[in-house]
Amino acid sequence: MNLPHNKKTIKWIFILTAFLLVALILWNTNTFFQKFKLEERHKMEVLAQAFKRMDSEDYDREIDLELKIIESSQNIPLIVTDENSRILKWANLAFDQRIDLNYDDLPTKEQMYLKDQLAIMKSQNDPIYITRVAKNGKTTDAIYYRNSDLLNKLKYYPLALLFILLLFGIIIYLVFKSNKVAEQNKLWAGMAKETAHQIGTPLSSLLGWVEILRMDNANETTVMEIEKDIERLNTIANRFSKIGSVPKLERHDIVLETKKSFDYYASRSSKLIDYHFDANVDSKIYAMINQQLFTWVIENLVKNAIDSMGGKGTLRVLVQSKDAKFVQISISDSGKGIPKNHYRKIFEPGYTTKRRGWGLGLSLTKRIVEDYHQGKVFVEKSEIGGGTTMTVLLNEL
Repeated sequence: MNLPHNKKTIKWIFILTAFLLVALILWNTNTFFQKFKLEERHKMEVLAQAFKRMDSEDYDREIDLELKIIESSQNIPLIVTDENSRILKWANLAFDQRIDLNYDDLPTKEQMYLKDQLAIMKSQNDPIYITRVAKNGKTTDAIYYRNSDLLNKLKYYPLALLFILLLFGIIIYLVFKSNKVAEQNKLWAGMAKETAHQIGTPLSSLLGWVEILRMDNANETTVMEIEKDIERLNTIANRFSKIGSVPKLERHDIVLETKKSFDYYASRSSKLIDYHFDANVDSKIYAMINQQLFTWVIENLVKNAIDSMGGKGTLRVLVQSKDAKFVQISISDSGKGIPKNHYRKIFEPGYTTKRRGWGLGLSLTKRIVEDYHQGKVFVEKSEIGGGTTMTVLLNEL
């Protein structure tokens, strides 16, 4: 069974189903909107007939039915005009018509309001005409109306529904993504701890062999170099063992710890590189750090700088205090540089420009600095062919 293929198929089925569901809802809503709009049209036609009967000259006739029809249409805004488009009456607008009030008697502001409403009504619906018999002959009035508030709300209902569906989709996506990232982090943390555990066994054995070499009067210089490498392996194992757990932070001199890591790579890397460490080695700048993880950060950044120069160029490390609030460690090289649109991307897991590499160094660096030490690491500046400056900021104590 091809599980990745099945997952992809399920994913597309889910997307297609969601699309069809949304399309069905939109179609159903549009159909309901059109039916509701048609019903309002019928209601206005009945209302027109009621107006016509009320305006007839038969004053002895009962008009209870007409009044009920007019009362049932109170949710639909309307304006009645004569043949010359002069406004005669209006109803269900921002202000109600009074029996003793004519359009010409209204303030200018209210007249403009009625004209604006009339323009809206003309754009939304065709008028309904009423032909009446007056003393001076037949006259034809026009009833203009606009969609009721309920119909307007119904018009925006699909948009609100789409927004809700989109919001739920985003929440589901973020939840799945968060779970996936958590699983990946758990996997990497487990692999790191297992690596540290596996390294521990041969390390213990190597320590025993070092003692045997001393007992056999082996060359002390050789033994000391082996011990340095064993100490280095032990440091690496301790670093890996701390991944995935909350490290203990202690107060350390950042100048001293940075210089240790700088000197380690400077003594073991290409001699064609001009190394510079800029800081007052006699001064002390303190911050709360985990010593092993912090030195790992510096080593990652220095190693990346060396690799970007191809083993030839200038590497400079600057440690300074910024306003007695932050410790700033800047690692500058004269390498090939980083495109500006990759400033953030280089910290993503798996990103690498090397033929051989996992793309985890800067990702781990960012996690150690920002998650464990509440600091910042970023590309301060870079120029294609002109080098890069990476900066680490930590809270100073």
